[in-house]
Amino acid sequence: MPEVRSYWFPQAWLPSGIAERVRVDVAEGVIVAVSSDEKPCGTVLSGMVVPGFANVHSHAFHRALRGRTQTDRGSLWTWRERMYAVAGRLEPDSYYRLARAAYAEMVRAGYTSVAEFHYLHHSVHGQRYADPHEFSHALVAAAADAGIRLTLLDVCYLAGGFGQPTSGVQQRFDDGDAEAWARRLESFDPAGELVRVGAAIHSVRAVPADQLPAVVRGAGDRPLHVHVSEQPLENEECRAVHGCTPAELLSAVGALTSRTVAVHATHLTPGDITELASCCVCLCPSTEADLGDGIGPARALADAGARLALGSDDQSVIDPWFEVRALELHERLASGRRGRFGTTELLSAATAHAASGWTNLGAIAPGRDADLVCVDTMSPRTAGVDGAGILFAATASDVTDVMIAGRWMVRDRAHRTLGDVAAALDAEIGALWQ
Repeated sequence: MPEVRSYWFPQAWLPSGIAERVRVDVAEGVIVAVSSDEKPCGTVLSGMVVPGFANVHSHAFHRALRGRTQTDRGSLWTWRERMYAVAGRLEPDSYYRLARAAYAEMVRAGYTSVAEFHYLHHSVHGQRYADPHEFSHALVAAAADAGIRLTLLDVCYLAGGFGQPTSGVQQRFDDGDAEAWARRLESFDPAGELVRVGAAIHSVRAVPADQLPAVVRGAGDRPLHVHVSEQPLENEECRAVHGCTPAELLSAVGALTSRTVAVHATHLTPGDITELASCCVCLCPSTEADLGDGIGPARALADAGARLALGSDDQSVIDPWFEVRALELHERLASGRRGRFGTTELLSAATAHAASGWTNLGAIAPGRDADLVCVDTMSPRTAGVDGAGILFAATASDVTDVMIAGRWMVRDRAHRTLGDVAAALDAEIGALWQ
C-alpha cells in the first residue's frame, strides 16, 4: 500500500471555490482525497493553498537581461540586439547554471511547470555539437535540479526575417531546413518523469512559408507553440510578402489546432481572432509591457472560444501573481471597464498546464497530481484580503511553500535544493556580463 501523507490548510482554493479548514491527502505524488471543515491533522500549514501555476512561455536565458535593458529606448527590435549578445555568450554549462537559478526563482514564486521556448541549439557560428542536444540536456538538468516540471519546446528557426537568411548569432538557432529540425526533434528522448517535449515555430518571419508544413508534420501530436503578431511590423511584412496576416498564414498550413499555443497574439484582426478560436493563446503581460508590444484582445479571444494561458517570457518579472492580475488590469486599461474576467477565469489562465502537455494539473481535487502553492494571507500585502481576492493582492514574495509532484520544493520560503537563489542568479548573470 502506498504511503498516504495528510496536509491541513486554513483555506484552499478548490474547484468549488474557497473552502475552510481543508485536509489534502497525497500518495505517490497524486491527491487521493480532499475534505473541508476538518480539524488540524498531519502536516499543518498556514495561509491559503492554491493549485500550482503554469508558466506557458519562457526564455530562461533572458533572465540575464533583467535590470540591464529596461531603461533603453526603442522597441522589441532594438532590445533584441541586447538579447542576442547574451545568446552569443552562452555555452551548455553556463546555460545550465543560469537556467537552474531562473527555474528555482520560478518555483519560489509558485510556478510548478514551465514551457521553455528553446531555440539556442548550436555552437558559435552555427557549428554543430557532437551531441545535437547539448543545450537541451542542459535545460532538462536545470529543471530537474530546480524541481520544476519542464516542457522543452524545440523551436524551428530558419530565417533572419522574411526572405532573409540567418546571420550572426542567429546561426546558433538555425537547423538549415525543417526536415533537419524534425529529425533532431525526433531523436531527443530525455529521461525524467517531470519532462515533456513539444515543438515550436519561432514565428512566420523566422520560418519560411514553404517550410511550415514540414514543421507541422514534425510536431506530430506534441504541443505546438508559435509567436504570433507580437509587433505591428511583423503583420505589415507578412501582408507585404504573403498577402495575409500571420494567423491566416498559419491557418492555411494547418498549424492552428487544439494543440497549438499562440504566444502574444497582440495585434489581431477580427478574422485572426476567429482563426485562433480553437487554440490556446498565451499572453505575457509583463513582457508585453516591458517591450512596448501593446495590449492584446484577451477578452475577445476568450469570448471567441480560445483558451487563455500566461507566461513570464523575457523574465523581466517572474511572478505569476503579477501576470494573472495584469491580464485583468490590461483589459481594464484597453476597455475603460472593470471586471473583465472573473476570478475563476483568471485562475484557469494562471494554471493552464494542459497547454504544455500536463493534463492532470490545475486543480486541488482527488486524482489530480499534487502541485500545491501555499501563500501567506497575513503579509502586509495580503492582510484583510477576502478569499479569491488573493489574486489581486499576493506577490511572489508571499509564497511560503511549494509542492511539485508530491514533493516539497519550497518550505518556509526557502528552495530545498538550490538554497540561496539570489546568490546563484547574481553569480551566473555577473559571469555572463564580464
